[in-house]
Amino acid sequence: MYIDRDITATFEKAERLAPIVAIVGPRQAGKTTFLRHHMQQRKANYLLFDDPDIKRIFDEDIKKFEQQWITGYDVSVLDEVHYGENPGKKLKYLADTGKKLWITASSEVLLGKHVLSYLVGRVSILKLYPFSLHEMLKAKKIAIPDALLLQRTVWEHIIYGGYPKVVLTEDRESKELLLRDLYDTMILKDVARSFSIENVKSLEEFARYLAINNGSIISYATLSQTLGLSFITIKKYLAAMEKSYLIVTIPPYYTNKNKEITKQPKIYFLDTGLRNTVAKVNNVDGRLFENYVLSELVKLGFSPKYWRTKMKTEVDFIIEIGSEKIPIEVKMTAEKVEKSLHSYISTYRPRRALVITYKGKRKKITLGGCTVLFTDAAQLPELLKR
Repeated sequence: MYIDRDITATFEKAERLAPIVAIVGPRQAGKTTFLRHHMQQRKANYLLFDDPDIKRIFDEDIKKFEQQWITGYDVSVLDEVHYGENPGKKLKYLADTGKKLWITASSEVLLGKHVLSYLVGRVSILKLYPFSLHEMLKAKKIAIPDALLLQRTVWEHIIYGGYPKVVLTEDRESKELLLRDLYDTMILKDVARSFSIENVKSLEEFARYLAINNGSIISYATLSQTLGLSFITIKKYLAAMEKSYLIVTIPPYYTNKNKEITKQPKIYFLDTGLRNTVAKVNNVDGRLFENYVLSELVKLGFSPKYWRTKMKTEVDFIIEIGSEKIPIEVKMTAEKVEKSLHSYISTYRPRRALVITYKGKRKKITLGGCTVLFTDAAQLPELLKR
């Protein structure tokens, strides 16, 4: 069963305008399924770079690769093309000879300067993540959920995440097995192999520490002391996990260096199901729900920041839509605007603010000229339309 993805309209526009469309995102998020679906209406060829023959010819002779695999097709899909040698230069050659390509990668290695510098003006990059809540509701054929069904669906989405195979599997034990296998593959192949990390055990201990402390401000000194790792190793592990779409780092938002934190990032997992697998927990609490909302914001295309003063007043997320900056607080339940959000509103005078609750009623209040909406995760796409 094919589930229509939220990026479809953007993809259809991009593929009309650019000779190369790159779909990047975590392993098993549905990139191949998405492109295979769109291949059906045209003469297309699918090439997987895990195939040694395909990779060898690509690496050794791009003109032979073109003649054998590309010529004669309306579009060619190059799946996991970042495993090929010097992909940027070779993709440029194919694009400049009039070939239409759709490429995928499960690592941001493809987005490095050594690749993108060759593709300026030739490529449109789209990110495909695990199912958002909106996509999950479509997958489960839930059109207009009542409050109880919505909360049950959100609970499942938080606990097991949005990876399509996991969502479409009903049995809980099977969901957990799929997540475990997926995590093992991502750690071994996408993180360790792609970024030349030999000590996989150390990497897994690092990942577990991040999972248990998700949503925390990261201190290199604390990580080094707790795990016995050098600062260089910590930076390498963080970069590898983020570029493999396991984690998301969000920076602080500040305008006043004297009063607000300016450097330390927070770390979240992109998929809460994977986070729970690594942390070995399966209950929803405030920190996990905060991670879940962060994930939904990322899937909507935002790059959230957090706000924290040196007096430890904090707002979970700040997002930008044009020149508008919207503060977002995440609570299990909430009936009123709490002190931290009140402080941000008093300081920055935003036009609107959101309080996202796991259990709570939708309502609207006005505070100092700011409209504060108490709502749930299901309303985020509608409220944050650009």
